[in-house]
Amino acid sequence: MRWNFWTGKMLGVVAVVALLAMAGCDSAGPTTGTTTKGTGPAGGSGDPSLTGKIEIDGSSTVFKLTQAVAQEFSKANPGVSLKVDKSGTGGGFKNFVLGKLDICDASRPATEKDISDCKASGVGFIELPVCFDALTVAVNEQNDWCKDITTAELKKLWEPAPEGQEHPVQKWSDLRAGWPNEKISLYGAGTDSGTFEYFTEAIVGKKNSSRPDYTASEDDNTIVLGIEGDKYALGYLPYAYYAPRESTLNAVAISWDKNPAGPDPVLPSRATVEGAKYNPLSRPLFIYVNRQAAERPEVKAFVDYYLQNGVKMSERVKYIPLKQEAYDMGHNRFKNLQVGTGFGGHAEFGLPIEEVLKREPKS
Repeated sequence: MRWNFWTGKMLGVVAVVALLAMAGCDSAGPTTGTTTKGTGPAGGSGDPSLTGKIEIDGSSTVFKLTQAVAQEFSKANPGVSLKVDKSGTGGGFKNFVLGKLDICDASRPATEKDISDCKASGVGFIELPVCFDALTVAVNEQNDWCKDITTAELKKLWEPAPEGQEHPVQKWSDLRAGWPNEKISLYGAGTDSGTFEYFTEAIVGKKNSSRPDYTASEDDNTIVLGIEGDKYALGYLPYAYYAPRESTLNAVAISWDKNPAGPDPVLPSRATVEGAKYNPLSRPLFIYVNRQAAERPEVKAFVDYYLQNGVKMSERVKYIPLKQEAYDMGHNRFKNLQVGTGFGGHAEFGLPIEEVLKREPKS
């Protein structure tokens, strides 16, 4: 499997794990909640005598998976209290580097600044890929003209305007001849989001470079609702938030002239990600575990459960699982408490995740 890497203020609210039946969780899942404990051992094998508290924050993208894992883990380990927030990858790392979190969810690898701040605070971290995402460009279900789009057109749409000038793309007709002479309503990730960093680097060509006149949120549900409510809207969001809403949102096929799979437009799906065809908007997602916290029995049990059930839980929330080999490699890294990152603080394109996991992590 191969993958490719990479203002606004947060409109959503901090979310915490709530015990909800998985059958009731749709793409707009809970955006608020409370610290919870499990209600009994019904979720499978566990340790009812295990106690403690686990603090998790970070990516709203990874939140969907971590929340699902936490719900199931709690059923089998009712004595463990889990708190899962979603302040964005950047927001999570701000607390993680200070040692205030046990786990940071992240939709991009740790940056040079994250690594430096961890070192300054004496925080060791274990980097663990947990699944893949197909970052999806979506439009309203009534949009019958934008079936596909090139990365060059996306760049033209999302890059900043020349200094002191109005952005040249205001209407659909500004983007492609024949499209409606109607204003485009834009929705995308907030600036604390790893999704924002990834999208801007992959599409605009420069991390954190974006036009500011769009509705920005670290809460992906806000983006979903915005696109659903406006015929002329366009936005980008994680695949797990798009997939359950295919009846009210349309995915746009992406054409990239540098795509090794060819120039034809490609829609996001498990098959196109696993086949290394959905480029450059497929990406791995991560959890970062505090090295010291990893020695606590409740944290160790939770991360073991996360990796052992990676395929099943990723499929449940509509993300794309890693190969089992990658989960096994990550599990071995966690077991040996190997600190550091395989990415060196910068984006890398076109590498199999297994190749990254074979590297000696650096911190």
